[in-house]
Amino acid sequence: MCPEPQRKRQIQRTGGTSAQQGFSIVSAIFLLVVMASLGAFMLTFSTVQHTTSAQDVEGARAYQAARTGIEWGLYQVLQVPPPPAAAPACPGTATLPVLGGALGSFSVEVACIQSDHLEAGAPVRVYQFTSTAKNGAAAGSPQYVERQLQATVSR
Repeated sequence: MCPEPQRKRQIQRTGGTSAQQGFSIVSAIFLLVVMASLGAFMLTFSTVQHTTSAQDVEGARAYQAARTGIEWGLYQVLQVPPPPAAAPACPGTATLPVLGGALGSFSVEVACIQSDHLEAGAPVRVYQFTSTAKNGAAAGSPQYVERQLQATVSR
């Protein structure tokens, strides 16, 4: 056996694969970058979804706290039967005590404005309530939530 043909085979074998060695590393790096980018996007998307959901829940709680303030104001005016001569006075501006349960982090301020009118010769007192509920976070922060409701009742 002659050693010459084996040498040619080795040259052909190494020469034929050396042209394709760089292509596989480029495609592997490309796939790695694409998969990492996709993972980062999904993580960001998931974080935004969780934050939005938490803000939605806090907004619903703020609405319920503001509604509590409106109901408190209406109760203050409508609970006591008026004396024959006059309707009860408006409670003015009041801050409700700390609410319990899930609404405990909210402060509620209720403002009342009253006006007297004559309707068909009979005196009517109109009460306008504005209830503002805020959570404990600082204004301007992403966790800050505020809701304001208004109601008008006459007696």
